[in-house]
Amino acid sequence: MAKKYEDEFNLMIVELLQSGQSVNSVSVEYNPNGSMIRKWRKFYEENPGNFTATYVLSEDQKRIRLLEKELRNVKLERDILKKAVSIFSVSEK
Repeated sequence: MAKKYEDEFNLMIVELLQSGQSVNSVSVEYNPNGSMIRKWRKFYEENPGNFTATYVLSEDQKRIRLLEKELRNVKLERDILKKAVSIFSVSEK
């Protein structure tokens, strides 16, 4: 399960980035991974001072995420079936 950070913590991290610290140094010191820190910074730039706003997805974005998840599952099933076919189609000598 993903760890939930408090809004004050997120704001502190973004302020550290704005003061000139790098994403990597902040990540090492405070433990959230770099992609999460970049996400917080982007969200803060789009919504200055407001970390309480929720991440709202449009219906199209929700549909795209659903289709991408379905595509990953179908590809995984296909790869498993390919391996199974190759295992069972080996002729025994």
